[in-house]
Amino acid sequence: MSDHPNHPSDRGYPGYPPPGPPVPPRSSGMAITALVLALVSIPALVLCGLGLPLALVALVLGIIAAARGGGRGLAVGAIVVSLVVLAGGTALAVWIGTSVSGCADTSRYPTQESQRDCVRRNLPFVVLPFDVASSRG
Repeated sequence: MSDHPNHPSDRGYPGYPPPGPPVPPRSSGMAITALVLALVSIPALVLCGLGLPLALVALVLGIIAAARGGGRGLAVGAIVVSLVVLAGGTALAVWIGTSVSGCADTSRYPTQESQRDCVRRNLPFVVLPFDVASSRG
């Protein structure tokens, strides 16, 4: 018995209840959405050029989800993937821009057709809008 007169063990009260089962960590819908958008931005960047806006949205959602604390691991994953896509997409855009910037020189390429040929030579793996339009017609 205890020295304190009002101690719960003196009155026959039970001790603390046993701990319940562990609670699984909650995932945040925002963190899941951020990760899905970040992962979708990878093929979107390569296939249709929409990867940069998707990665930017995923980055913002990932930062907000990480700050709120729910699904922190998913949010950090989304942030990392988004930053990689943004860096890669920006580097790709700069490389494409510098590859075709000389094609706008009208003294070297006076006609629109010669400018298109220059772009085709510098970017042979890219299907350009004017190539699609000319194949239809």
